[in-house]
Amino acid sequence: MKNIAKLSIMTLLLFMATAPLSHAQVSVGVGLNVNLAPPEIPVYTQPECPADGYLWTPGYWAYDDADGYYWVPGAWVAPPDPGYLWTPGYWGYDGGYYHFHDGYWGAHVGFYGGINYGFGYGGTGFYGGRWDGGHFRYNTAVMRVNTRMVHNTYVDRTVIHEGGSRASFNGRGGVDRQPNRDELAASHDRHVQATSRQSANRTAASKDRNQFAKVNHGKPATAARTRATARNTAATNRNTAAEKRNTAATRKNTAATRNNNAAARRSTATAKRNTAATRNNNAAVRKNTNAERTQASAAKRQANTQAKAARTERNTAAKQQRTQARQQQRQARPQQQRQARPQQQRQARPQQQRAARPAGGGGEHKRP
Repeated sequence: MKNIAKLSIMTLLLFMATAPLSHAQVSVGVGLNVNLAPPEIPVYTQPECPADGYLWTPGYWAYDDADGYYWVPGAWVAPPDPGYLWTPGYWGYDGGYYHFHDGYWGAHVGFYGGINYGFGYGGTGFYGGRWDGGHFRYNTAVMRVNTRMVHNTYVDRTVIHEGGSRASFNGRGGVDRQPNRDELAASHDRHVQATSRQSANRTAASKDRNQFAKVNHGKPATAARTRATARNTAATNRNTAAEKRNTAATRKNTAATRNNNAAARRSTATAKRNTAATRNNNAAVRKNTNAERTQASAAKRQANTQAKAARTERNTAAKQQRTQARQQQRQARPQQQRQARPQQQRQARPQQQRAARPAGGGGEHKRP
């Protein structure tokens, strides 16, 4: 009998391992099989994030065998470890029944049935924020965060898509969507089950009749909580102490950030002063350069003027000398001519007298 039982169990496990996955059965932790579809996702307002590092876990419909569906409020929850993100659970329709697939914590957000839970969970992936250096940064376009307390924020409105189906299950009659490659890869990551606060939140909702759909007709009295309900006082105290430590660390980080900002402002002011001083120095250098150029130009013009005046003076003196020389020459010519004439005449007279004497007579000529 034991061998037969072992063989049966092994056969069942082999069948489950080789059976193809339905498009609504990717997540592990399949629990109840229900023949009635869950109500639509209600419209509600998200409370503000109570502390830095808390992540939003959207509300969902759970099921009780006796009283049917009840709403587990959405709540802010501290993740089990930094870097972890929450993949919500979802209902999937397959084989004539609705199966619930539990949510889990992991490094990546996996497949959650394509359900539009809102607040960053639009049906695929998660756009409410991201981990950055051990700190979670909130996208305030889809997350309600008190920015006076939480400073790790950014705004990305491109992820907002209005409208869409409010169906709370995957499959025929609901959201007809299959997991993509990234979601399939995320299903193989290391997963951590819901925290004790999340489990306590679900237990508290199951004990509140106002949360049941047959009472509230799809409009739960408490659609969301600021924090998930603590299971016991010790856990609450531990979480409170952790919150205080986180708050103190946040304050220290804030103070450090302010100091860094102040130092940056001082450095910026110093840089501006240095830049202004450099500009002033450059202006003074340009002014001195222009003054030197002006002085050089003036000196050059003065030198040219002096050289021109010297040339003019030399030319004038030379001209005067030439004029005086010509005048002296003109004055000297008549005197030379007067001096030359008597001498010529004296030289000519004896010759004329010799020419006038009779030829052949040596005696003295007598007058008649």
